[in-house]
Amino acid sequence: MKPPAHRPQAAVVISLLAVVMAFLVPGPASAATNLVTNAGFESGTLSGWSCPAGGVTTSAPHSGSYALSATPSSGDIAKCSQSIAVQPNTAYTLSAWVKGSNVYLGVDGGPSTWTTSSGWSQLTVPFTTGASSSVTIYVHSWYALPAYQVDDVVLDGPGGAPDTTPPSTPGGLAVGSPTSSSLKLTWSAASDANGIDHYDVVRGTGAAQSVGNVTSWTATGLSAATTYSFKVRACDPSGNCSPYGAAVSGTTSDGGTNPPVGSLPAHVLTGYWQNFNNGATVQKISDVPAAYDLIAVAFADADASKPGGITFTLDSAGLGGYTVAQFKADIAAKQAAGKKVILSVGGQNGTISVADPTAAANFASSALSVLREYGFDGIDIDLENGVNAQYMGQALRSLQSQFGSGLVITMAPQTIDMQSTSFEYFKLALAIKDILTIVNVQYYNSGSMNGCDGQVYSQGSVDFITAQACIMLQGGLRPDQVGLGLPASSSAAGSGYVAPSVVNNALDCLTKGTGCGNYKPSTPWPSLRGAMTWSTNWDASNGNQFATQVGGHVHALP
Repeated sequence: MKPPAHRPQAAVVISLLAVVMAFLVPGPASAATNLVTNAGFESGTLSGWSCPAGGVTTSAPHSGSYALSATPSSGDIAKCSQSIAVQPNTAYTLSAWVKGSNVYLGVDGGPSTWTTSSGWSQLTVPFTTGASSSVTIYVHSWYALPAYQVDDVVLDGPGGAPDTTPPSTPGGLAVGSPTSSSLKLTWSAASDANGIDHYDVVRGTGAAQSVGNVTSWTATGLSAATTYSFKVRACDPSGNCSPYGAAVSGTTSDGGTNPPVGSLPAHVLTGYWQNFNNGATVQKISDVPAAYDLIAVAFADADASKPGGITFTLDSAGLGGYTVAQFKADIAAKQAAGKKVILSVGGQNGTISVADPTAAANFASSALSVLREYGFDGIDIDLENGVNAQYMGQALRSLQSQFGSGLVITMAPQTIDMQSTSFEYFKLALAIKDILTIVNVQYYNSGSMNGCDGQVYSQGSVDFITAQACIMLQGGLRPDQVGLGLPASSSAAGSGYVAPSVVNNALDCLTKGTGCGNYKPSTPWPSLRGAMTWSTNWDASNGNQFATQVGGHVHALP
């Protein structure tokens, strides 16, 4: 999603007096503390690092004699990581010098940043720890890109004692809610002094699957009238895992059931509406075609005075004098026609962060106030700078408990965010699965990605869309919670636009098993929820092709 560009702030004039005083008044002595082991790779090895696709190089390091060099493959992003003991609820700064294409620096479960540079460039990621006494820092590139280099990695802040105590074993495992292809697992939360990072589920004698920090999960893709056994363990942020609890069995039914669809249609067309003018057709809410069942107003603003808080201001000037009173009336008219209008939080430049209990409480209270003021039906999470599954999950549950069970909750993660159930966006979706309405992944601006069949697909094709969508379906989301997000025109995104016919083929492939490319799911998901586009404004600029062609197709699905 792309919000409007903002005008740079005026340069700040530094007082000469302040400069003079800084030299005259002595301050406390301080020295940076680097907690990274083998930070400059001067051991000539990768000691201290987990880096399966990497090695050291002597070719033009940033400093010293060595640097890290790692090479992605078609199925691997060449991630290198290191777990470090830290102090809980403490501010740290992570930095590194990097060189290469799409080089990422970040903290597991926390913020990250990236750059592309042919020469050495420094990345910096400030963050505050949560309750854990350990963090894992990482660097990586992207699938099939050339080798990248890293040097002089620094984690600046106070050190902490390593955590070696595993969590308690989760108990109370129960298997129920059978359909012909799924079983729902529930268990009691484990305890750990530094919190639970995730739970692992094992089916039969298969491999462990991380399902996030949740106490319920649905195993999908099962055979009808078949008995399966499961066991669960808990793992903390330091990588310590409990023993597995006793295995429990459940049997699938011989006929499936669809979950209730509430006040939204069984199949939904979602469109983002731009609260700004960036060259697309300027619209009022009343101008949005009736084909759109769900309208996401983009975007909320961050409340600078309240961490995690949000506000909303209608861009009346940019929208040709659109008044707040008319905006509210148009929302009410759409609702009277059976549509839902929600507020989207985030976008390409969204800076809202919910990473601690205070921010979670601020988000919930401020969002409730904005939703009630304008009459919105719900909230959309489109934070392209990342989410914290634990605290955003807390915020959304708090909001839902105050707003009521009719709250619509949608998400619009980028493609990479839903590649694995261990990623924060996926963990968030699973953590709030019982109150989540739809996840509309943005299948654009993403390049090539691994599909659920282990193959790499390029964006802009039926295969890319279907092989990505099935990752969510196999990872635990219900089909009615999965939507396909595509641009409304070639102007709406940097890359990934496809003709409406390609979107319709992907919908048919996933719901009926027809219209597929090289990848065809082993079973169709008829209750797949629908499609989303950025944006209704760009769609209007393109003759409303998405609303007419994709919208008509969505509403004709079985």
